[in-house]
Amino acid sequence: MTGSALVVLTPVESKRLIAKAVAALPIVLEAQKEGYIMIGGGTTNAYVVEELTGRQIPDKTKYTAGIVYGAELAVTPEETRIKPVILKNGVEIDADWKEILNQLGPRDVFIKGANAIDAEGNAGVLVANPTGGTIGQAWGLLTARGVNLIMPVGLEKMVPSVHEAARNCAIGLWDHVTGLSCGMIPVSNALIITELEALATLFGVHAVHVASGGQGDGQGAVVIALHGTKEDVDLAFDFIQKEIKV
Repeated sequence: MTGSALVVLTPVESKRLIAKAVAALPIVLEAQKEGYIMIGGGTTNAYVVEELTGRQIPDKTKYTAGIVYGAELAVTPEETRIKPVILKNGVEIDADWKEILNQLGPRDVFIKGANAIDAEGNAGVLVANPTGGTIGQAWGLLTARGVNLIMPVGLEKMVPSVHEAARNCAIGLWDHVTGLSCGMIPVSNALIITELEALATLFGVHAVHVASGGQGDGQGAVVIALHGTKEDVDLAFDFIQKEIKV
């Protein structure tokens, strides 16, 4: 018997759902047993840290460098910023991410947030650092060595074309900026996990993004249709109501 459901997820709810799916990915589970997992900055990644470590991060804005905050392009002050979490065989270690980066290989996982995605599977990362920030320093090595690059990102960040956005966004380009001057680095080879992939990973349902937006607490929300077996859809809907909308 088939089933269907229509759900609304706010940006915070989407981040929580996506993080749970990232923690359930086979490549992440394998790296927890044997390998490195590096969790770069980002508010969605703060939820990933909570899922993988059990550690709570009350203020998610502290687990990021660049951030759109107060309707401006901004950065979290370095003195209050939480440094990226690194796990080795599932255990958190205290190490410099740049040093660990040189040890990564095909069994390892690098998790990085994004500011834009498109329907072609590309992701875009805003950078205020003229040397390219975390992704600028890491992407070449990750790609050359076959490290598993995962980018958890909500559908609220959907744009028509990441490549077009990147061609029109550079640090030295602007006469006027709302906040900090930024460029964009496009990434075309990451495993992108949105709400759609999250629901497929966790429940095996087919999820379709059907609408976006809202008012009040619903600003930035996405509306998603779920289709599948009645059992799978019921499980997904109940999970969203009981575990995500809390």
